Amino acid sequence: MTGSVLPAPYASRPDESRGRLYTEEESLTRSAFQRDRDRIIHSAAFRRLEHKTQVFVHHEGDHYRSRLTHSLEVAQIARSISRELGLNEDLSETLALAHDLGHTPFGHAGGDALNEAMRAFGGFDHNAHTLRIVTFLERRYGKFDGLNLTWETLEGIVKHNGPVSTANGPVQLYNDNHDLELVTFPGPEAQVAALADDIAYSNHDIDDALRAGFIGLNDLCDVPLVGSMISEVRLLYPEAPPARQGHETIRRVINRMVSDLVSETQRRVTKLKPKSAQEVRDQDMPVVSFSESMQEHNLILQKFLFDNMYRHYRVVRMASKARRVVSDLFDLFLHEPNCLPTEWSERCEGADSPSTARLVADYVAGMTDRYALEEYAKMFDVKVQI
Repeated sequence: MTGSVLPAPYASRPDESRGRLYTEEESLTRSAFQRDRDRIIHSAAFRRLEHKTQVFVHHEGDHYRSRLTHSLEVAQIARSISRELGLNEDLSETLALAHDLGHTPFGHAGGDALNEAMRAFGGFDHNAHTLRIVTFLERRYGKFDGLNLTWETLEGIVKHNGPVSTANGPVQLYNDNHDLELVTFPGPEAQVAALADDIAYSNHDIDDALRAGFIGLNDLCDVPLVGSMISEVRLLYPEAPPARQGHETIRRVINRMVSDLVSETQRRVTKLKPKSAQEVRDQDMPVVSFSESMQEHNLILQKFLFDNMYRHYRVVRMASKARRVVSDLFDLFLHEPNCLPTEWSERCEGADSPSTARLVADYVAGMTDRYALEEYAKMFDVKVQI
């Protein structure tokens, strides 16, 4: 990798952005995508990621990833990949920083519980909720609700996992007023951010699992790609403590995955010859991708983590507790919306209504882990003061 690649013809260009839903004067010092990034960083939802679970709840240790540190790591990887491919680093960084804004407290366990609680009201999806946050729930500006981000950023948020074949709830509601072309692939920078997310969580979950003592390096020796990196590290640093060998292994795996993604993407670009970001969207396949062999390696690694980390009894116990906390809080506030803080309860249309359910989902989804536990104690433990 050279790190000095010229801008690619298929890169997104801020001066060619499709603009914002509400017209604003352009900044004299920042591009449209840099402005989007800054709005996300200054949002309340972004700050709350500091105390939202990645895998481990905050009270289990100060060194485990939170949603915030994970998002920062994704952004670093996304910028590196985009730089090498000649894409717009600012847009990739923006999408990486925004991609987890819609997560509930307690990670996927909390999201699953909220989706189940909202089943009769259209369900809950954290990607769709991210869109709702940046277009409605963040209220910082006098002219509009939300952050009024560019079309390219909103498109990348909604299509984080690819084309959206069936849209409902917050996505359909917004798309009716501002067409995000849901059925196409997202632009190249969004594709980079999505795979940077895969690289980050696969490798950093290994790091957290090692730190927690769920696994040891020897357990990873039979995992393709990771095992070969362990052998290389042990040959180079045979006297290094296991923790250092683990870090050396992880950084090599990240580098190998990034290099593979860059090579495979360059191969596809050579074949497809896209001349613009729109031509990337219009393809019938992703342009940014791992090779087939790396995709297989990543699937095996994710299965290993599922079996040895996500199903570890400590994680399962916390997930079980998290589901009860989220479900019970939702049910309480749905049936008794007057228990919500005043600024929320005054917007409700009455108990058990669809609009109240969505507001309660907004409130619960916005909680940090510790705030959710505090609210639960206040509402269900008679010994705790309100």
